[in-house]
Amino acid sequence: MIGIDPTVDFVCKRLLGSPDRPAMTLHFLNSFLRFASPIREVRILNPTIEKEFEEDKWSLLDILATDDEGRVFNIEIQTSRPKGLPKRLTYYAASLLVDQLEIGDRYHELRPAIGICLLDAIELVGEPALHNRFELRSETGRSLTDCLQIHLIELPKYIPPDDNEPIGDPVDQWLFFFRHAEKSTGEELTRRLPHPVFKSATGVLQMIAKNPDERRLYNSRLKMERDARARVDLACEEAAEKAAEKAAEKAMQQGLQQGLQQGIEQGLEQGIERGLERGEIMGEAKALRRVLGEPPISQVEFGQMSNAQLIALRDELLRRCDAQAE
Repeated sequence: MIGIDPTVDFVCKRLLGSPDRPAMTLHFLNSFLRFASPIREVRILNPTIEKEFEEDKWSLLDILATDDEGRVFNIEIQTSRPKGLPKRLTYYAASLLVDQLEIGDRYHELRPAIGICLLDAIELVGEPALHNRFELRSETGRSLTDCLQIHLIELPKYIPPDDNEPIGDPVDQWLFFFRHAEKSTGEELTRRLPHPVFKSATGVLQMIAKNPDERRLYNSRLKMERDARARVDLACEEAAEKAAEKAAEKAMQQGLQQGLQQGIEQGLEQGIERGLERGEIMGEAKALRRVLGEPPISQVEFGQMSNAQLIALRDELLRRCDAQAE
């Protein structure tokens, strides 16, 4: 196996951002963008990769390019889904557009700014298409301008053919390369990807694998990306735990409120029932004392008696009435 992952941004820069291999960048852009007239020429605007770098200073790995019609491209690859990715892609593409104008330039001279993101993660959950293009359009689909485009390509959505036949579609060729080159041999890639640019691309991966300096830079960047991915995963886990705790706390509060409300309602019902029962006993006691010819008991005296005392008084009056009747 080749053992070099082309989705590592250092490798992607070597593949698509080298002025020595413009045919590879040209084939990539024409494959995914498919303009009415194919791009004939491409020029890399930021070809340098620092040999020595610090993590917070290695910011040259996006690929900036322009074509024969003046269109400007930003190509980047992401191995994880960073927070705010859609806004960041929009910002980068808009920056490419704004940076074109200098003092005295006119707006009609602006050329399209096109951002392309290869994402080794899923951003658009529920969207089956793996390549989505975003532009400025009305709700009815009418285009306002082609000056701002963002292409999001979600690599995990690619399903390779289940046979071992050569792949003919250029988009599928690139997707297969990015997803499977690391665990393939050079012979397998040559057979599955017959276009000449992939022989050159495979050669780049093999060169990185064999060259000690290139391999060191690759391993350093691979470690940085894995650490970044671990931080993203940890942040997602912590966010999920906080969301679960918040949901549980909310459910508990709702349960307490419902329980309190039910308790109040139940207590009120029981209180009413007991009040009615006490009133009935008091009424019976009053009636029995009248039958026996005894003086009535005041409401205050009744109020000072417990329920048990009221029941005992009524029962005693009942026994005396029964005895008198006999």
